[in-house]
Amino acid sequence: MKFIRLDLLTLLISLFIFAGCKNPDSIGLGIDPAKSVQGNLNDTTTIKAVTALDDTVLTSNDTIVPIAFFKDPVLGTTEADLAASVSLPGSVAFTAPTGTPRIDSAVLVLDYDKKYYGDISSTFNMNVYQLAEPVLGQAYYNNKVWNYNSKVIGSKTFVPKPTDTLKIVDIVTGGPDTVKKVVPQLRIPIDPNFIYNNFFNATASQLATNQVFENAIKGLFISINSSNVNSNHPGGTMFFNISSSARIDVYYKIVYVTTNPDTVVTTLPVANMHAVQIKHDYSINSDIVNQLKPTNQTGSFPNVYLQGLSGLRGKISFPYLKAARLLHDIRKSSFTANPSLDTTSIVDFGINQAQLIVTPVAGTGIPFPPLPRITLYRWDIAHQRSVVPDAYSSDPRYISVGSFGGFYDTYHQYYSFLITGYVDDLLRGKLTDYGTFIAPADSTGASIGAASIDVNPSVYFNGRSVVGGNKTSPYKMKLNILYNKVTK
Repeated sequence: MKFIRLDLLTLLISLFIFAGCKNPDSIGLGIDPAKSVQGNLNDTTTIKAVTALDDTVLTSNDTIVPIAFFKDPVLGTTEADLAASVSLPGSVAFTAPTGTPRIDSAVLVLDYDKKYYGDISSTFNMNVYQLAEPVLGQAYYNNKVWNYNSKVIGSKTFVPKPTDTLKIVDIVTGGPDTVKKVVPQLRIPIDPNFIYNNFFNATASQLATNQVFENAIKGLFISINSSNVNSNHPGGTMFFNISSSARIDVYYKIVYVTTNPDTVVTTLPVANMHAVQIKHDYSINSDIVNQLKPTNQTGSFPNVYLQGLSGLRGKISFPYLKAARLLHDIRKSSFTANPSLDTTSIVDFGINQAQLIVTPVAGTGIPFPPLPRITLYRWDIAHQRSVVPDAYSSDPRYISVGSFGGFYDTYHQYYSFLITGYVDDLLRGKLTDYGTFIAPADSTGASIGAASIDVNPSVYFNGRSVVGGNKTSPYKMKLNILYNKVTK
């Protein structure tokens, strides 16, 4: 009880002391209004914006690949096809079995990745062809056009189910077969004659080494037939995990005269070497066609188009930031030449914050939502992609992935970037703007705070956004600069 009374007494004394303070504003040090820091907001910085083609992408190292046919009602048609090698079982020398093999069936198995973009209710017809050229162990980019034979050796009509597991018959040699559940996958029947002629009936020399076999069979070209895709069901992009599971399962029997044959299965690995061929057709959108003309790449337009699968990016510039720096230099040099000049005319700028706001055009996110994330990067002097200072973890001005930004804000319906360091370096001439770009980015890990900043292009980024560009658009890009004037 003693402690309680003491606490109450202390509280009452404190209240009397504060009540006696007639001028709370007098607490602390006095500040001369003439020397106080005044914050200024500039939200009228001119931004030039134009749509540009994205860079080509290396596709031969990807473990997750797209296969697509999508008729975007705004951007046009996108096609993504897969060229893939076919290897011997275990990728080692193979000895043909004794006796006569009779193929029951052959199935190309592709495991889905859960990612999908487009109309999930669309019906697809996927065809498989034999390549006319082998897939070699070298770098292939998405603009490589592959040659293949016209004969269809496999086909499947389906509605994609990238999240649904399947039950299949599991072949057990020497015992009863069983049923097992497998991960979501696409299973395409392959012509048994193709397997017999190129595998069981191959010469001993072709089966002696995996490399010889791969060069002889050349491989598969997997493509979507456009006949089932229309305005009501415009198709989409599927992704498949081919890192270890893509294969052709061959079910066959060895026919003997005196015994009953048992069904066995052998597996031909697919896509040990592979590449993705991607084509975009923007002819339905005259605005995109016009912006992509070389003569217009230095212009500025009200709409900018961003598209994944190595499609489109936005090129932006801040033409008057350089002029502001030049104005400062002129004032400073004038003072040096004439020391009697009033020093208040020499004004520098301290940049507190620079925020770029990128807003999707209203209505363009229906029925296909905007990209979940975009990134911002710059060209170096060699026109190679480079992170801006605010996205470089070794720069003292770097804060975090989330603070740098680029994630779509569903509440405010825009993207934003904090590029204070980049703008400050441009103003002070520490960096030259050889080209600044916004482009689709990977959103993997964003929901658990594990996203990273990666400015490299990838065919794993999919989707699109139509964003406001120059000042003629009601959704124009804005560079909000919060700064202080520092008089020297």
